[in-house]
Amino acid sequence: MTDKKIAVLCGGDGKEREVSLRSGAAVHEALKDSGFNAEIIDLRSMDDINIIKDFAAVFIAMHGDWGEGGQLQAKLDEMKIPYTGSGAEASSNAMNKWQARKLFARENLNMPEGLLLPADYDEIIAKLGRDVVVKPCSGGSTVGITIIHDLTPQKLEDAIQIARENYDSSVMIEKYINGRELTCAVWERDGKIEALPVIEIVPHTGYYDYKNKYTAGATEYIVPAEIDEQARKSISDMAVKAHKVLGCEEYSRADFRLTPENKAFILEVNTAPGMTATSLVPKAAKAAGVGMSDFVKFIMNEAINNAANRK
Repeated sequence: MTDKKIAVLCGGDGKEREVSLRSGAAVHEALKDSGFNAEIIDLRSMDDINIIKDFAAVFIAMHGDWGEGGQLQAKLDEMKIPYTGSGAEASSNAMNKWQARKLFARENLNMPEGLLLPADYDEIIAKLGRDVVVKPCSGGSTVGITIIHDLTPQKLEDAIQIARENYDSSVMIEKYINGRELTCAVWERDGKIEALPVIEIVPHTGYYDYKNKYTAGATEYIVPAEIDEQARKSISDMAVKAHKVLGCEEYSRADFRLTPENKAFILEVNTAPGMTATSLVPKAAKAAGVGMSDFVKFIMNEAINNAANRK
């Protein structure tokens, strides 16, 4: 396939456009280093999808919205063009955080308690307490998320408005879990789903918001995370189970909180995680002895082989 044209799809028209463009540039460079005939395509709209009709395969470096939520994947299936990452249904399930929670519950994965709006203020206090996280049900990169300590009706109203300004009207509220922030990527290799090394995320100020995610030097990453074997195994096992129950393919990344009592809570799964210089999946792969070019080459080849096997 190195002589065939590979499209690196990135950009989009959503809140994560700039990050997607950076992921696309990093993936493009890695594919070129691996000998692929790759081309960056800034796909601003699904209306422009026919621009890739003559490409042999696609590496998806889209984040959020229709590029990660299943619409793009469904169209590529229709066009019979192989692509990296999860299929349409799994992408949709992971993008909708409330739907993902329902699937996580099937595997008894430990999650923060949560409510879907509309929910009564008194009900929120009774079930979740006064420290909560308000987030849109869709989207990523921490866009639209508000962490609230000592909840009041006004704080809640403001946070809901921020969530709805950034994505659709579906908003969920979760109990805030005090603890360390960790993430665990998984990949499918030799017919098995394997967890990559767990990473601890330590922002120098505040929490791991959009700015701290994508500003070089704003966050420290401890790879592998300095946690005990019990916590590492719990997080790794949950990441693998979440990948399976959502129906993900090839690779994904799950985010966690770990309490001082060493109890891990899964928050969400990313089916098209960032691939920029500061992104977590490349860091985890590197810690496992797999460089960026080799990792991207592996994922691209898996996508092509999986598509061939389905025919």
